[in-house]
Amino acid sequence: MGTLENKAQQNKKNNTGLLLRFLKGSKLLFALSILCSAVMALADMINPQIIRMAIDNCLGGQLSQFPAWVDRFVENAGGFAYLGKHLYLMAAAIGVLALVRAAAQYGGTMLNTRASEILVKNMRDTLFARIQRLPFAWHMKNHTGDIIQRCTTDVDRIRTFVAEQLTSVLRITILIAMSMYFMFSMNAKMAAIAVVPIPVILAYSVLFRRDMEKGFLECDEQEGRVSAMVQENLTGVRVVRAFAGEKGELDRFKASNEHYTDLWVHMGHVLGKFFSIQDILCGLQILLVTCFGATFAVRGEMTPGEYIAFISYNGMMSFPIRRLGRMLSEMSKAGVSLERLAYIMDSEEETDRPGAGEADMTGDIRFEHVNFAYENGPQILTDVDFTIPSGTTLGILGGTGSGKSTLMLLLDKLYEVPEGSGRITIGGTDVRDIRSDYLRKHIAMVLQEPYLFSRTLEENIGIADKAITREQVEAAAADACLAASIESFSEGYETFVGERGVTLSGGQKQRTAIARALTQNAPVMIFDDSLSAVDSVTDAKIRAALEERFGTATIILISHRITTLSRADQVIVLEDGCITEKGTPEELKTAGGIYQKIYEIQLGVRGAVETGKEAAHETE
Repeated sequence: MGTLENKAQQNKKNNTGLLLRFLKGSKLLFALSILCSAVMALADMINPQIIRMAIDNCLGGQLSQFPAWVDRFVENAGGFAYLGKHLYLMAAAIGVLALVRAAAQYGGTMLNTRASEILVKNMRDTLFARIQRLPFAWHMKNHTGDIIQRCTTDVDRIRTFVAEQLTSVLRITILIAMSMYFMFSMNAKMAAIAVVPIPVILAYSVLFRRDMEKGFLECDEQEGRVSAMVQENLTGVRVVRAFAGEKGELDRFKASNEHYTDLWVHMGHVLGKFFSIQDILCGLQILLVTCFGATFAVRGEMTPGEYIAFISYNGMMSFPIRRLGRMLSEMSKAGVSLERLAYIMDSEEETDRPGAGEADMTGDIRFEHVNFAYENGPQILTDVDFTIPSGTTLGILGGTGSGKSTLMLLLDKLYEVPEGSGRITIGGTDVRDIRSDYLRKHIAMVLQEPYLFSRTLEENIGIADKAITREQVEAAAADACLAASIESFSEGYETFVGERGVTLSGGQKQRTAIARALTQNAPVMIFDDSLSAVDSVTDAKIRAALEERFGTATIILISHRITTLSRADQVIVLEDGCITEKGTPEELKTAGGIYQKIYEIQLGVRGAVETGKEAAHETE
């Protein structure tokens, strides 16, 4: 139990530190806003005393006792009798207080609004920067929809709590403290009756807080699941439509959304019970004060002015106490949201080894007895050992799940080879000793599933270089055999690409990704099955352009198409994470292995098609 309590205390401390970090640049504004709230509270406190003075001392004779400094101030103003004959002065004092309160309220609102917007900006900037620095593996484990929900709903919830609840704490404290001070100074017995129910109300609110925290956490987590489902369906809408899967996806969404709705309905019951009982307790407290106060006033134990002032102060005190319950509710929500943001901020960033630096990226690439398995997963690569001489082209062939893409992710340090599981070197330098940003700038990678941003074609192609010119973009597009397609669009390179490139065909997306990689002029280029959606003629043109443009670059081609691999300097065949064949394309064509079988299947089909065409031509 002690360990759990210590952990909870540590989490609370860390979360407080995180909130203070988010508040950087807005703390002074929030402090000034709180000061304005304090002025409003003081104005509210003085009003009942003016009314009490008017009723008891200016109109009813010297019924109420005030501090000596108040009596001196009244004497300097002409005395109670004079004020009784000139009640407009009392009304003017109330009016001045109202103006002061209004000015404080306006200033507080403006300061609070500006501070809250700065807070939100800081949170979003900090979270986005953190997410950008988190490892590739972290992104693979966390749903995009859930991350978005944390950075939107949870951020807004924290803003709401800080701006609307936390800044009210001082005003509430002043209202409660000064209300009790004035109440006890007027009638201690009546004040005691008013104060007795307060501990019960506070204890009740604290007891409910744990249930509220648990409920809000469940609601937030389920909202993340619903958001992730919506995000996946919106980005994969073409797949859903293509397989007529609308009904199945709708049923899945309805089930998840119904569970989300049930959780909030349950929370509605909890909150309804909480606020209803709290209102009953607060109502009973007000009833006690009203009834006992009226009795004391009839008996002469309180003056009429004191009774009216007492009722006013009790209202001022009961409102913050009721508000405190709502603050606990909002605090529970904000606490859950802060925990969810802390998960992002506490996640370990991608870091380089101490002393990691730059290296010669034009040297040989060497995989030395590499073994690898994803976290909590089976072995993917087993004793993979090969060399890619500088300036040559390596072809990689293998079935689905054989580890082809994993090799490239390890080379680019998106995942790292664990210690004792071999190593990968470039020019003799372990990639783990090369700075990640430097390594990735010198390795151009076209992924198996090209991702395009919702920007123009020109922006997508030139995304790796802010200083790139239109001529360089056009040259890369030409080498990727994309120029003709772009020129056929009415807006050319200014054509806006929909989310994830949804407005382009599969081949156009792949060629856009290839053009983007070509702009890097990197000494190492990786094409991870990135020519699968283009026809054989275009495939051959792109490979010829690559050879002409990057004669000295080291090129890695991952493909299921034998023609794509036919001009590689060497080819390796992966099967179940092991290299089963290695050699030149010519050698492997007759080696009796997987490469030869695929070669005969693909080229055999092609030969049959060509034979059929020739026969048809002769018939004609």
